[in-house]
Amino acid sequence: MLHFSLPFDFYEPIGRIGVTEMAVDIFRVIKGSSSEKKGLRAGDTLISINGHEINDVLDFSFYAAEKNPILVYRRDGKIKKVKIRKAEDEDLGLEFETYLMDRHRHCKNKCVFCFIDQLPKGMRKSLYFKDDDSRLSFLFGNYITLTNITQSEADRIIKMRISPVNVSVHTMNPQLRVRMMGNPAAGESLRYLKLFADAGIEMNTQLVVCPGLNDGDELEYSLNELKKLGDSVKSIAVVPVGLSDHRQGLYELKAFDTISAGKVIDTIDAFNKEWTGEEKVAFAADEFFLLAEREMPGPEYYGDYPQLENGVGLWTSFREEFLRALSDEEYSSYVLENVREISIVTGLAAGDLIAELVDETVKKWHNLRVNIFRIKNIFFGLGVNVSGLITGQDILKQIGEKDLGCELLIPATTLRHASDVFLDDLKLEDLSQKLGLPVIPVEIDGEAFLKAILGL
Repeated sequence: MLHFSLPFDFYEPIGRIGVTEMAVDIFRVIKGSSSEKKGLRAGDTLISINGHEINDVLDFSFYAAEKNPILVYRRDGKIKKVKIRKAEDEDLGLEFETYLMDRHRHCKNKCVFCFIDQLPKGMRKSLYFKDDDSRLSFLFGNYITLTNITQSEADRIIKMRISPVNVSVHTMNPQLRVRMMGNPAAGESLRYLKLFADAGIEMNTQLVVCPGLNDGDELEYSLNELKKLGDSVKSIAVVPVGLSDHRQGLYELKAFDTISAGKVIDTIDAFNKEWTGEEKVAFAADEFFLLAEREMPGPEYYGDYPQLENGVGLWTSFREEFLRALSDEEYSSYVLENVREISIVTGLAAGDLIAELVDETVKKWHNLRVNIFRIKNIFFGLGVNVSGLITGQDILKQIGEKDLGCELLIPATTLRHASDVFLDDLKLEDLSQKLGLPVIPVEIDGEAFLKAILGL
């Protein structure tokens, strides 16, 4: 299934929100590990490794990788020291209650385009939590604004050579950045970009573009200023603002149309041609091509697809994966012995692509019947058309009375991370029960999609 990313992340916050005391208590010691053999156990409090204080997961991951580290820990109020015999990069065998070993950092910005501010009321609390935690950039690829880090944290990133850093820039104009992000520190924090660039730290950057604010000349300025930072800026994703129907009392924004979306693409193309030639640095999100009603670029446009998670090249990559699998002997020689009828739901944005791929599939297997349902997003608003924001309620309301065949395939991105719950809290099993057939989540992978269609 296809999902175009919007400039926000929906997931359960990692860690215990509101906990102010640092959590470095050892939650579990893996049986048979070097740490267990040296007597460490659950409930011990890790203080330092090789003399370096352990504050969070980054400290731990960096210093725990060293050969034969010396650990200082507390047990029953007494300080103990032990040398762990292990090879470099060998796992210590220690686990902690949270990923971060610390509380999750809340975003300090009030961005005019923030999608979380546009959520309907009554959803679970975790969905309204805004993160801006640099550690999640390294652990999970989240984008950070740099307004939430200190000089010492920036120095730590440089010392540990943590790369890449994923940065939500939005604009390189300091005054405009303050205005767009509602944070007086937003402009000054741009200095970290040069600090990282001078230290050789690689960066993937993102510009969420709002018509009339940071597009046009401002977009051109931001692209040029980012390029001046040199090769440390590995990629620039330009993403259109996402607008829901729940913007009451918020900054007045308008959506891109065919003409304005086309101008963004042209600005990016001109920038790439002037600065980089064949090797592109800046990329328009797939949504811009759909909005501008232009043909989606081929794989050569995206190189190694540096910004897939931002919805840049996802359409093309998914299509190429699917068609490659379709022509592979492993699948092309597969015999579908009986008639198989299934249904697929997708967002409006991906509808044409899904229809194209299904058409290519049924040409090979004539006893295959596939119903495609393009789900309108009533929950968030008709301006939201990505597959990843389809809710269980909208699926149920729009196809609940349809003849769906033996299975329903849905994009796995509609479910919250590592769970079976939709954004509106409807459970996957409940949807399956109400529809009276299995509901199968499918990852954003062309081959996985083909296998799911064929029931493999």
